[in-house]
Amino acid sequence: MADVKSGARLTTSQLILWPAIFTLAITILRLVGELKRWPMPWFNSTEGGAGALVGIVWLPLIFGPYFAFRVRFEIMGPQSMAKWVGYAVLGLAVSVAGLLASLVPGIAPLARLGLPILCLALGAAIQYAVWPELIKVLLAYGYAARIPVVLVALLAMRHNWATHYNAFLPFLAQMSFWPKLLVAVAFPQLVGWVGYTVVSGSIAGAFAASLLRRRPSQEVRS
Repeated sequence: MADVKSGARLTTSQLILWPAIFTLAITILRLVGELKRWPMPWFNSTEGGAGALVGIVWLPLIFGPYFAFRVRFEIMGPQSMAKWVGYAVLGLAVSVAGLLASLVPGIAPLARLGLPILCLALGAAIQYAVWPELIKVLLAYGYAARIPVVLVALLAMRHNWATHYNAFLPFLAQMSFWPKLLVAVAFPQLVGWVGYTVVSGSIAGAFAASLLRRRPSQEVRS
């Protein structure tokens, strides 16, 4: 049964405030680094920006355990710790399956783009039934992290900045401005990368929880 915490309730906005500010600072730093052509492995302005060490992709692995422990001990714990870990692994498996499916030879370009995104979203949604309080926090943090990326990409596209934010695969580069912003930026960022934030944050939190001795807590019947 879930552990219900009494007293003043910590709000989601309070919980994600400083992680969101730190994430925004990293996004701005990455943009500046790419505009100034600071070198690899720290920055990469090519399509996808793969391999750059300065980026926000790593942050859910840090903030996931942070959110999980604070939500558990200050708001409400999961229905079952074992169930949460199991669902976190299941969400990861669904997400990886989507990535592998997108690598099948001959698949259409839009399907290659969309499959991993939709499976990340599904992998995130699966976990809501087990610990909705944590998933809501991870979702809020995910949007706080990714909405600025969409805005940066919009500016990069509008002003033709040579950054990974506006470097696209050929079939996407041929689109007009607004469809390209929707398909190549908003859809991946606000669906796929937010889903990634939930999945990776939850699995990192589950891994961290498995390494630490469970803190005893009183169960309160609702």
